[in-house]
Amino acid sequence: MTAEQTTLVEASFRHVAPIAEPAAVIFYRRLFTLDPGLRPMFAHADMAAQGRKLMAAIGFVVGNLRRPEALLPAVAELGRRHAGYGVQPGHYATVGAALLDTLEEGLDHYWPDCA
Repeated sequence: MTAEQTTLVEASFRHVAPIAEPAAVIFYRRLFTLDPGLRPMFAHADMAAQGRKLMAAIGFVVGNLRRPEALLPAVAELGRRHAGYGVQPGHYATVGAALLDTLEEGLDHYWPDCA
């Protein structure tokens, strides 16, 4: 990522943090719409808790974009855990699309400035 891209991600997340709970709801709703086959991975999950974990993980990533020495090992471990849950490489494109859709919906009044 360039320094400008990092700054844009940080700025976008400052707007997401205050709406973390509804953003997580939007994200999972969109994720399951894009790929209903992912829903069984969450069959036994407390989705409110899962949403908090999602937002905490995104917050950690955004907060450490300028510190790759802290970010990379943690993200690698997160990837290993997700592989154990059955996440496949192809799922990440769907997650990315759901995340972008979440930003667009959740930050509709900021989106032109953040995109």
